[in-house]
Amino acid sequence: MGDLFQAVADQHDLRLLGLSLLLGVLASLTAVDLAHHARTAAERTRGIWLALAAVASGFGLWASYVVAVLASRPGGPLAEQAGPTILSAVAMIMLTGAGLRTSVSVGRTWGPSLGGALIGGGLAVAHAIGLGSYAAAGAVMVDPLRLIAAALTAALLGALALSQVLRDGPAHQKTGCLILTLALPVHHFLAAGGVQVGAGSAEARIADHGLASQIGFASLTLLVLAFTSVMLDSRARRRREQQELIESLANAAVEGIVVCDGDRIVTANTSLVQLLGRSAESLAGRHLSEIVPADVMERGRAAAAGAAGSDGIIEADLPGPDGRPIPVEMILRTIAFAGRPHLAIAVRDLRARQQAEQHIQFLARHDALTRLPNRASFNERAEQEIELAKASGRPLAVLCLDLDRFKDVNDLFGHAAGDAMLQAVASRVPALLDDRQMMARLGGDEFAILAPGFGEAEAVHLAERILAAIGAENQRATGLPPISTSIGIAFSPRDADEREALMSHADAALYHAKAEGRGNYQFYDAVLGTQIRDRRSLEHDLRLAVSRGEFTVLYQPQMDVLSGELVGFEALLRWNHPERGNVPPDQFIPVAEETGAILAIGDWVLRETCREAARWVRPLRVAVNVSAVQLHGPDFAQTLHEILLQTGLRPGRLELEITETALVRDPARALATLRRLKALGVRVAMDDFGTGYSSLSNLRAFPFDKIKIDRSFIRAVDVNTETAAILRAVLGLGRGLGLPVLAEGVETPAELNFLGAEACQEAQGYLLGRPAPIEDFAEAIRLGRVADATIHATSEPVRTLRTASAA
Repeated sequence: MGDLFQAVADQHDLRLLGLSLLLGVLASLTAVDLAHHARTAAERTRGIWLALAAVASGFGLWASYVVAVLASRPGGPLAEQAGPTILSAVAMIMLTGAGLRTSVSVGRTWGPSLGGALIGGGLAVAHAIGLGSYAAAGAVMVDPLRLIAAALTAALLGALALSQVLRDGPAHQKTGCLILTLALPVHHFLAAGGVQVGAGSAEARIADHGLASQIGFASLTLLVLAFTSVMLDSRARRRREQQELIESLANAAVEGIVVCDGDRIVTANTSLVQLLGRSAESLAGRHLSEIVPADVMERGRAAAAGAAGSDGIIEADLPGPDGRPIPVEMILRTIAFAGRPHLAIAVRDLRARQQAEQHIQFLARHDALTRLPNRASFNERAEQEIELAKASGRPLAVLCLDLDRFKDVNDLFGHAAGDAMLQAVASRVPALLDDRQMMARLGGDEFAILAPGFGEAEAVHLAERILAAIGAENQRATGLPPISTSIGIAFSPRDADEREALMSHADAALYHAKAEGRGNYQFYDAVLGTQIRDRRSLEHDLRLAVSRGEFTVLYQPQMDVLSGELVGFEALLRWNHPERGNVPPDQFIPVAEETGAILAIGDWVLRETCREAARWVRPLRVAVNVSAVQLHGPDFAQTLHEILLQTGLRPGRLELEITETALVRDPARALATLRRLKALGVRVAMDDFGTGYSSLSNLRAFPFDKIKIDRSFIRAVDVNTETAAILRAVLGLGRGLGLPVLAEGVETPAELNFLGAEACQEAQGYLLGRPAPIEDFAEAIRLGRVADATIHATSEPVRTLRTASAA
C-alpha cells in the first residue's frame, strides 16, 4: 500500500490531485441535487433545471478530469491546442445533460442506469478528445485496450451511481454520490496507464498550476451558482407549497374565511365567496365594509378583545347575493400572514342550523304526521281559553274526535293506509275552522277541537259539518278504506271549569257516541259520565284480573247422542270480581276484545285448559273458544304450539271454536292461521253456525272439523216446525260435507230425542250438565258417561236420559 501511494506521489502533483478530487465531489453532489430537483420540478421548468445541471455538473466533472490530467502530465498541449480541449468540455456537458434527462424521463427501471452510463461514458469521451491535444504535439503513446477498459469502468460506475442516486432515501443518495465521485479517479488511473507523455519543465509545471487554478475557480464558481439557484428555488418552492397548502386547507373548510390587512381584503376562501355570491378576485383589495357592516365589525372586535366576558363569537347578518340577509356566526382573530399581522375572520352560515332549530321547535309543538298542533300545544291553549271563558262568561266547546275502527284499518290495510287516513282528516277538518278555533292531534287516532264562544247550536252545526266533510272525503278518496269518526262534545264552564275534567267529559261523550253506533256526535251528561267511569274501571280491573287470579275455568260436558258416551268438555271462562262479584262473560269479553286484554286472557285460558286436560284419565277432547283478536294475532299459532309442548297435551285432543264473525274480518289472514293450526294437528270447529255472518262458502273455504249449531235453533225444536226444518238442513249439510254436528243448548229430553232421531252426532246443554269445576266431573271422566255421574242434572231421572240417548 505504501509503495502504491509512493508511486502515485511520484507521478502526480498531490495538490492538483486534491483539487481534482474536491471538484469531483462537488460536481457529483451538484448532479445528485439538481437531478432530484429537476425530477420534482414542474414540467415547464424541468428542462431549465436539467440544462443548469448539465452545465454545472458536466463542467465540474470535466474540470475534475482536466485538473487530474494536469496533476500527472504537462499541460502545455491542452493550452496550446484549445480546440480539442473546448470540444471535450462541450462533449462532457452534453453527455451529462443527456444522461440526466434520460434518468428522470425514462422509466425508473432502466432510466437511471442508462443515464449514469452516458455520464460515465462522457468521462471517456472527454478523455479521448483531450488526448487529441497531446497527439497533435506528438507527445503521447496510447494503449487502446487500457483506454477501452477505463471507458467501460467509468460507464459501469456511472450507471451504478445514478441507479442509487434516484432511489428514495438519503442513504441511497449518499452511496450514489460516492460512487460517482470514485468514477473520476478510477477512470483517470486506468486511462493513465495507457498514455505516456514526456515530462515537462519546471516552467511548464508552474503554467500547469495556473491553468488548473483557472479551471478550478471557474468550475467552483459555476457549482456555487448552481447550488445557490437550487437553494433559492427550493425555498421559493417550499414557500409556494406552504401557501398552496394553506389555501387548500382554507378552501376545504366549511366556514368562510377572509384575511384582511387593516380594512382591506387580502384573500377569501371558496366557502365565503360561494356564500356571498362573489368571486375571490372581485373581493381582493376591496374594503371590508362591502361584506361586513361596520357595526358588526365593532361588535366582532369587542368580542375578540374579550369585552364583557365574551367568547369571541358573535351572530350577525351579512348581505347575500340577492340582497336578503344571511344569518352567520363570526369569529375574529389576529394571525401572522406574509410576515405581518393580519385580521382573519371566520364566518359560519347559520341558515341550516336555524332551519333545524325551527323544525325542532315546530315538532315540539306539532304532530309530525299531520302537522297539526300536538297535545302540549292543545293543553296550553285549552288552559288559556278556559280562563277566558271563566272571566267573560262565554262558553267554550271542546269536541273530541276518534276514528272508528282505526285499529282494523291498520291491521287489514297496513300502517301506510292508517297514516293516509289521519292525514286526510287533518286536511279536511281544519278547513272548516276559523282563526279562533284550534284542532290538534292528541295521539293515535284521537283529535280535539277548541271552539271558543260555541254553545250547543254552534257545536252541533260544526259536528254535522265535520261528519259531512268526512263523508265527502270518502266519495273522493280512492284506494283508501272509508273514514268514519265519532265525536264527543263538552262545554266549559257548564260541564267543567278545569282542563282535565273538561277533556274527561268530552271523552266520555265520545265513548257514548261509539256505543250509539259510531259515526255520530253526543253531548256529555252526568249519567253518561258515571257509565263511562264504570266502563273505564272495568277495563282497568280486567287488565289485572289474570295476575290477581280472579279468573276461573268451568267445564260443560259434550256427549255422543247415540251412545251416551262422554266425548269431551267445553271450557267456559268466568270472572269472579272481588267487588262486582261474578261478571257475566257477555259483559267483559267485548271489553277485553276492544282493549286488547283478550290476548293475555286467551293465552291464560289455553294454558290452563291444556294443562288440566293433560291430567285426565281418559283422552277426552277439550273445546276452547278463540276470539277474533287472538286469531288475527301474528303469533297465535306459535304461542299455541309452545303451550301444547309445555303442557304435554296431544294436539288432536284440543278443539278451537271459532265464530264466522272472526273470519270475515280478514279472510286471507284467518285462512293462513287456520292452516297453521291444522298443521299442528289441532281440531277447528265452526261455532254458533246459523247466526251472524253465516255463509255456506265458509264451510267450503276454511278447514273446519265440526259444526256447532247455535242454541237458538235447538230451543223447542221438537214442537217448532220451522226450527226443525232448519236443523234438518244443517244436519244434512254436515253429512254432505263429512263434518260432524254438535247441538248446543239441549235442555229437555224431547230436544235430545229429536236430535237422536235426526242422527245428530253430539250434544251439549243443561240437560247433560251445567258448567262446573272439572273436579265435579271426576266420576263422569272415570266412567266415560255423562248420564251416570252428572251432578248438575235436570229434574228428569237419569234413566230418562239413558232412554232418550238410546232412542
